[in-house]
This record gives sequence, structure tokens and C-alpha cells, in this order.
Amino acid sequence: MDLIDGLNKKYPGARAWAFGDSPEMANALAALVVKGVKTASCGSLASFNADDAAPGPGSYHIILNGQGAPVCVIRMVSLRLVRFSEVTEAFARKEGEGDLSLDYWREEHKAFFTREGVYADDMELVAEEFVVVEVV
Repeated sequence: MDLIDGLNKKYPGARAWAFGDSPEMANALAALVVKGVKTASCGSLASFNADDAAPGPGSYHIILNGQGAPVCVIRMVSLRLVRFSEVTEAFARKEGEGDLSLDYWREEHKAFFTREGVYADDMELVAEEFVVVEVV
């Protein structure tokens, strides 16, 4: 039995996925989660609605690195809608990226959502906050 199968038995219904849109980003963001620096994330509402197995509060998720190996398990503790233009400095800090500033968050997330083809200043995001329940 591989590690993901074992985690799925321990956390029934947990989905395995990686942050970001490249192996390098997945590695960097997974490391921030494991260190406890990254405790939040967000995605476009359009992507969230297109996902048949979108996360809900209380759900468990197996976080993968850029090579597809599990690094930790997180549990979603809250989800809320927020417009890109209304993201706060506090939420940007919880995302744990770069210098933790809102300016950095806006620059990097604008680039990410532009690559995804959905960026708009008034786009709705699903803001997720989570806790690490197990480091693998």
C-alpha cells in the first residue's frame, strides 16, 4: 500500500492535490504549509464551481509536492467569498507567500489568475483557511 492509500484510509474522502500551477510552485507552497507559515489559500469561484469535489469546511486534503508525493494533511476550517480587490492584508499574510504583504499577494495572484485566464479586479475568490493535522 502506498502512502496516499494509507492516508486515504486514515482520512476517508480526502483528496490529494498540489498548490499552484507548476512543480516549483507546488514545492515552495507545500514547504510553507508544513512550516506553518501558509494557513490560507484562494482560488477563483469559477474553478471552485467547476470542481465536483470542491472542498468544504471540515474536509481533509492530502497536500502533494511538485513530484506528486504527499507532504502533509490539512483540514479546511473556513471558506468564504471575497472579491480580488477586497482581499485584506491579514489574509495575504495568512497565505504566507513572499514578503507577506498585500502588494506582493496582489502581484503574484494577478499573474496566477491571468495564467488561468480568469483574472479581473472584481472577480470572486473562494478564500480558504486551514490547519495542518499531520506532516508526512
